[in-house]
Amino acid sequence: MIAPSILSADFANLASEIAAVGPSPVDPGVDWVHVDVMDAHFVPNLTLGLPVVESLLKATEIPLDCHLMIEDPGRWAPGYAEAGAYNVSFHAEATDDPVSVARDIRAAGGKAGLAIKPGTALAPYLEILPEFDTLLVMSVEPGFGGQKFMPEVLGKVRELRKVIDAEQLTLLVEIDGGIHTGTIEEAAEAGVDCFVAGSAVYGGDDPAGRVAELRRLAAEASAAGV
Repeated sequence: MIAPSILSADFANLASEIAAVGPSPVDPGVDWVHVDVMDAHFVPNLTLGLPVVESLLKATEIPLDCHLMIEDPGRWAPGYAEAGAYNVSFHAEATDDPVSVARDIRAAGGKAGLAIKPGTALAPYLEILPEFDTLLVMSVEPGFGGQKFMPEVLGKVRELRKVIDAEQLTLLVEIDGGIHTGTIEEAAEAGVDCFVAGSAVYGGDDPAGRVAELRRLAAEASAAGV
């Protein structure tokens, strides 16, 4: 699965930027569109919020994957699901009760995702994985696009994949940060299901072609790693 991050898109033309990676006569389009929500508190950057997401939902039928890099997700996360976001991920580091937040997201009609920073251990969250639909592993420090991929997080991905397979969990492993044609193969081999890519998609001409190339590389590497 490929989820282009509109953090790297032209904010003045978000609807057309999303349409550029959508379905066409020769390609099914992307699986999700990744929306980075930042509040300038949990991370030192400010992007967009629920009003923009609500507008985007009216402009596309592609499922929105909202990544909330915000404080107090228990207060804000359910609103994104109520608005129609398909998947809503929040940070483990931002709450003392991730299970409650996840249940509220699901009750509001969305899929629930748990995001963890590169330095956050996976072990404390293994027992609550069944409460989630997605585990988002950050491969850069959250807050800004265009950062260098941190390969050391792939050990966490491999551990997670073993747990998912052993316990037969219906949990998608998502990765976000520094994903491009030079890094997507090793992430796929480690067991990632969904790849967030920002500048690798929107950093030049032909974003749809860039998505197709990323998908091809990921699929081949995933098959080789099985």
